[in-house]
Amino acid sequence: MQLNVFKVDGTESKEKIDLPSNVFEIEPNHHLIYQAVRTYLSNQRQGTHKAKERSEVRGGGKKPWKQKGRGTARAGTTRSPVWVGGGTVHGPKPHTYKLAMTKKSAQLARKSALSLKAKNGEIMVVEDLNFEKPKTKDFSSMLKNLNIEGKKILMITVQNNDNVYRSGRNISKVNVLNASSAATYDLVNNQLILIQKSAVDELCKPFLK
Repeated sequence: MQLNVFKVDGTESKEKIDLPSNVFEIEPNHHLIYQAVRTYLSNQRQGTHKAKERSEVRGGGKKPWKQKGRGTARAGTTRSPVWVGGGTVHGPKPHTYKLAMTKKSAQLARKSALSLKAKNGEIMVVEDLNFEKPKTKDFSSMLKNLNIEGKKILMITVQNNDNVYRSGRNISKVNVLNASSAATYDLVNNQLILIQKSAVDELCKPFLK
């Protein structure tokens, strides 16, 4: 697959870039994409939720009233789950939500996500950005020139470029990541993937070993 390389001013350069067919033109495995996204989201959860059971709620040590003679139900503690202020029955307890995928499955899921985006025409390649200092205005102008302003965009850089990252982080719906950090979830959770020219090789490197 060949794509035109766009300039920052929005015009097409004379240069074209080849995207490896074994990464961008495979038949997408939708189930593996689902598994990768589910694994990613599950692993973001802390699992620190907690509700107190009746033995953990403060108070309730004294029997509220005598066992017999009042004409009402028996009660042994004010911290029974049926009382206001009582403990919780079968409440949440801290536990891990960690999930895992095999390396082979994770790689196939990532390739499937890239192929799906390419198939839908949701990938653009732009020349390398060399911002001398962080400037949101310049980043925003580039998006406007490329006619993609307002879309949910993932921009992939070749490495942690602080000036580019800080220029794009304040723009709504824009996420800037380096090629090695972009997970399957990041690749599908957008309307368009904007890849810097030098980041293409870095993005494909794990699949070409």
